Amino acid sequence: MAAARAAVSGLAPQDLQHIRDTLAGGRKPKVMFTESAGQIAGQLGQVVELTDPAVSDEWLVVRFGKDELPFSPADLRIPPKGARRAEPRPEPEPEPAAPQPEFMLDRAPVPAARKEAPSPAARKEKETAMPAEQQTSSDPGVSAAERKPVRRAGKAARSKSPAGLTVTLSYAEGEWTVAATQGSKALAKPYVVKPAEALKMVALVDVPGVHEAVEQIMAAERAEAQAQADKLRAELAEIEARLAELRDVG
Repeated sequence: MAAARAAVSGLAPQDLQHIRDTLAGGRKPKVMFTESAGQIAGQLGQVVELTDPAVSDEWLVVRFGKDELPFSPADLRIPPKGARRAEPRPEPEPEPAAPQPEFMLDRAPVPAARKEAPSPAARKEKETAMPAEQQTSSDPGVSAAERKPVRRAGKAARSKSPAGLTVTLSYAEGEWTVAATQGSKALAKPYVVKPAEALKMVALVDVPGVHEAVEQIMAAERAEAQAQADKLRAELAEIEARLAELRDVG
């Protein structure tokens, strides 16, 4: 009984990890809406994206029909095996009423007494004294369907918030690269940038530790470049000396 209540209450941490693994594998896991989702409770949907839970509590984007809306983990649960979307049963057509016999009277009916229509002022006072529900039900211009009380929706449709944008500057094996992602979608694959451009990007981040790390990287690159330049100059000097000897022999 306790396990059943836990399943209805929403997604557990292991359920969220299963959804992440399924999305990473290129599939869209099925979920079932709980009672906190409102009038769509018990229906099935597909998780198509995970946004940043730090930005909004509703960070699981679910496809339901033609819409993709965000929901919180409490609004969803893993559906039981064999669960299918419930289809509404067609209502049986009412049987035609049996014909009733008609009776004719030869005597002319007695004319009814003429009823005077109330004045506009009296009618307005009567409508003001009547409750709003009675005014609606007594209006002959309102159909029976319109006189029924309108049920409030369990949960209003929620606008889809944009996924978080992440721009990453990385340094590895002597190269600076930049990448950009929005949610789980890669907007730009890592591409190489010049050290000068990387330093401009780092200058925008007011974090002393980051600046110190970049200075250490640049100092190591300068030292390595200087060592390579010194080596090339020594090799060039040997080649020029060898060339001078060959000219003297000639």
